[in-house]
Amino acid sequence: MAGTNALEIEGLAKSYGQQPAVRSITLDVPAGSFFGLVGPNGAGKTTTLAMCTGLLRPDIGQARVFGHDTWRDPVAAKSLTGVLPDGLTLIDRLTGAELLRFQGLLRGMDPAVVDERAIELLEVLGLADARDKLIADYSAGMTKKIGLAAAMLHAPRLLVLDEPFEAVDPVSSATIRRILLRYVAGGGTVILSSHVMATVEQLCSHVAIMVHGSIAARGPIDEVRGTETLEDVFVRLVGGRSDDEGELQWLR
Repeated sequence: MAGTNALEIEGLAKSYGQQPAVRSITLDVPAGSFFGLVGPNGAGKTTTLAMCTGLLRPDIGQARVFGHDTWRDPVAAKSLTGVLPDGLTLIDRLTGAELLRFQGLLRGMDPAVVDERAIELLEVLGLADARDKLIADYSAGMTKKIGLAAAMLHAPRLLVLDEPFEAVDPVSSATIRRILLRYVAGGGTVILSSHVMATVEQLCSHVAIMVHGSIAARGPIDEVRGTETLEDVFVRLVGGRSDDEGELQWLR
């Protein structure tokens, strides 16, 4: 695994009408890394991840998962990838256990293996008591967790997670962090999109900052932030304002 890339993005671009969402970006994600993708709303993070995982066709460019082109060799690429997309939509008339079984059988997994892994995932993620409950009756946090379970069920080598901690309670968040760190320690690769800089700093070994559809900074997280915090670097690159003295005086 050393020296290889889990994901290689080359000249990837996407526009909606005349509005560019992703501007011909090139990016390598080292195998075995915990990679953070950060940026303000509208920076192109979700569009980039959707193109890399086969959920959205790019206008130009390529994305390769362990050398397999996402669009030219989709079966091989997707067999190596687990995805938790933004705005996750599940078949909510299934129970949690039924959803995992359905996902596993769709991937051609042995039914006995699916059932064994589903039981373990539901237990670890705190969903054992909700295994026979309809997804439609899950809370937002529970829905996020069952989506993560579905992404991990087939033991992928790459996990692509778009805002996995959003709407998740602190206890469940700590559980997910522990699972992901153990996954990376075992040789897996995680790509994490998040708005929370503290989370990225705590978890990630590498980071890329997106601004206006382009990569503004990339590399090992210690190199990207230097002597600053990641949030300071992010605000500076994004062009956010740090000096608000004299503003909104009427609120004081």
